[in-house]
Amino acid sequence: MSIQILQYEFLGPISLDEWGPPMEKLVYLILSRDKDKFNILYVGDCDKTDDKSFFTQHPNFKCWVKHSGSEKSLFLAILPLFDSNDTHRRNILNKIMINYTPPCNLDDLPQKKPDYVMRKSDERSSESKFTCPCCGSDMKPEQILEKSTLFRCVICGLSDTKLNC
Repeated sequence: MSIQILQYEFLGPISLDEWGPPMEKLVYLILSRDKDKFNILYVGDCDKTDDKSFFTQHPNFKCWVKHSGSEKSLFLAILPLFDSNDTHRRNILNKIMINYTPPCNLDDLPQKKPDYVMRKSDERSSESKFTCPCCGSDMKPEQILEKSTLFRCVICGLSDTKLNC
């Protein structure tokens, strides 16, 4: 059996108490079962372990039990990545955390930063009005970004972008 998370196909889920070592170079999901669906509680990675109590001694184990209701409701799914390095596994973890926001990973969530910078409108932008190529009316600045300004026509609604000088 397998479960698809984003573009990754995880093996399982199996009941957490059925798990046994070893584990090596993988990303794992701790899931709780809610009728006929699974909810992701935690996503983590493992370089290598032979410890039978790897999950029960995990610092977030209490959070998993709290959100699932009992230890019997905890499930495990794994994504083996034998040829991977820590960076590759960390990238997969971050993608899953950003898209699913598992409740027991809230302290680990990466901060998603926008790839643009917005500035407040200032005096210069109001001086840079120009006429609409469609209807000839004034176009007013609607949004000022780091390197460009979005203008919108007050009459027809046409928008245009101009580089800031």
